[in-house]
Amino acid sequence: MSLPVLTTARLTLTAPALSDFEDSAAMWSDPLVTRHIGGRTSTPEESWARLLRARGLWALLGYGYWAARETATGRYVGEVGFGDFRRALTPSIDGVPEMGWVLAAWAHGKGFASEAVAAGLAWGEGQWGAGPVICIIDSNNVPSLKLAERMGFSLMARTTYKDTPTLLLRRG
Repeated sequence: MSLPVLTTARLTLTAPALSDFEDSAAMWSDPLVTRHIGGRTSTPEESWARLLRARGLWALLGYGYWAARETATGRYVGEVGFGDFRRALTPSIDGVPEMGWVLAAWAHGKGFASEAVAAGLAWGEGQWGAGPVICIIDSNNVPSLKLAERMGFSLMARTTYKDTPTLLLRRG
C-alpha cells in the first residue's frame, strides 16, 4: 500500500516513520501541548505506542495520521489525521473516521493547523466523499474549537470522555 503524502503551502505531511519518534515524543512530553489532550504528558513508551498506532491505522483502515513537517526547514510541526479508536463514548462514533490534530508548542498560532487539517479533510473527501467525519475536543480547548468550526465541524453532542467534559463535533 502506497501511503499518501500531502503538501500545503508550508507543510509536507507523510505517514509517521521511525525517524519521527524523537520529535513526536518531545512534542507529547510538553505540558503546553497536552493540557487539553488528557491533561498529562506522555512517557517515551506511550509516545512509541502512539507512533505505532498512528502508522498501523493505515494498514488496517486505509487511513491514519500524518507527521507534519515544515517543508522549508524539515522542522517537526505535529500530527494530523484520522482514526477509529473504538472510544467509550455516548453516542458511539465507532466506524466513523475521527479527525485529530496536535501541534508542537512552537507551531501554535501560526496557521499550520488550518493548513494541515484542510489538507487532511480534502484527502478524506477524495476517499469517502462528503460522508461524516467526527472530532472530539476538550470543552476548554478554545483554539481547536475555533479551528473545527472554521473547517465546517458543528456540535453533535456534549459528552464525557475519561471523566472530562468533551464536545463531539461532526462534519458532513
